[in-house]
Amino acid sequence: MNDFVKKVSSKISKLSTEQLERFIEDMTTQNDLANSIMDSLQIGLLLVSPQWNLFKANKAVDHLLPLKKRSSEIEPDKYAIWDIVDEDSLKSFFKECSESKKFNAAEEFSIVQDDKVRFISVEIMPFVMHQEINGSLITINDVTEKRQQEILLHRMESLASLTNLAASVAHEIKNPLGAISIHIQLLQKSIKKARERDGMIPDEKFMENYLDVINEEIENLNKIVVDFLFAVRPVKASLVLSDPDVLIKKFASFFEAEFKQKHIQIDLNLCDSSTRLLIDEKLFREVIVNLAQNALAAIEERFPPDASCKAVSGCVEFMQGRLSIESFIKEDKYVLSISDNGMGMDENTVSKIFEPYYTTKATGTGLGLTMVYKIIKEFRGDIDVKSVLGHGTVFTISIPLPRKGTILLENKASDNEVYNSDN
Repeated sequence: MNDFVKKVSSKISKLSTEQLERFIEDMTTQNDLANSIMDSLQIGLLLVSPQWNLFKANKAVDHLLPLKKRSSEIEPDKYAIWDIVDEDSLKSFFKECSESKKFNAAEEFSIVQDDKVRFISVEIMPFVMHQEINGSLITINDVTEKRQQEILLHRMESLASLTNLAASVAHEIKNPLGAISIHIQLLQKSIKKARERDGMIPDEKFMENYLDVINEEIENLNKIVVDFLFAVRPVKASLVLSDPDVLIKKFASFFEAEFKQKHIQIDLNLCDSSTRLLIDEKLFREVIVNLAQNALAAIEERFPPDASCKAVSGCVEFMQGRLSIESFIKEDKYVLSISDNGMGMDENTVSKIFEPYYTTKATGTGLGLTMVYKIIKEFRGDIDVKSVLGHGTVFTISIPLPRKGTILLENKASDNEVYNSDN
């Protein structure tokens, strides 16, 4: 079509009136077709000039963006895009792109409208014509359903975890209840026999043996309930922007003395990029300390301290233990690797390591790594574990870097307030 238009345009002076009318009619049809296609799209499209004046917009823009008036009522190429948009945050975004001459940029916003939150993504790309950049093409996508699906998936994961936890608690409760039931029955039979024989109940010591077992099992039940509440309660995180590497150095100094005393070396290899993450410092400390203590137990299991070695400051046999903490940035994520050369785990243990109440320690509760998992998920991150029995374990944590410019917008038609959010 473009070649045809060029060809006709070069010979327009030679065309008859009838040919001109037909040419104009064809051009009008093509223009109407292009407009109809644009207006049929669910994606909002805005074409702006090199000066960022609005040249053209489709109908979807009217309900996707907060505009001062309908796009069809705006005179083409007369107003800058930030003078048309009725939202300060979007104005700032467009002005920043204009001043810095950004032709490739993307941000995500969320709009509160009628007490409902709608998420939109705004992407800017260069508009190329005749092999030159002649402005910018802005696309607006409604990503509300995608975000809601992410929330629903997170809730389903939490529900599945809670179901598994409830099954584990039911299993844990059965044993103490069984012990209590048996000892109560034994106590009842003893009392019944004693009364039938001489009317006297068994001696105090005899009864206390049963009662002591019952009380002990009741305490076990209480502990199970307390641990269950601990495991299911929501993680109350006070998220702030913090430098994770600075925190790790601080936490490492806390347990360094204990590791040094046991001749275990700590290696820190941090990226020191001044990266700030949206995390809770206390909960982040709980994650690091918990994984460090697990590493300590695994190292001691593989390299048990020799009694004759404890008194020797530089004992080579006991210097084999090593804990390594490394951090780096990869694909817009902060990645933290915590590895040890301890006993390691088999595949079955690795597959259950984050399940509530699962533990390989004689005195463990099986909730430490469950809590670590919950905290990392609260930070919107992921945690993975790889281990080789007899060689060591590596925990890898990845936390997304804060998305710049994610803002909760005010709906001008209501009295809702403007909020800032990194979600």
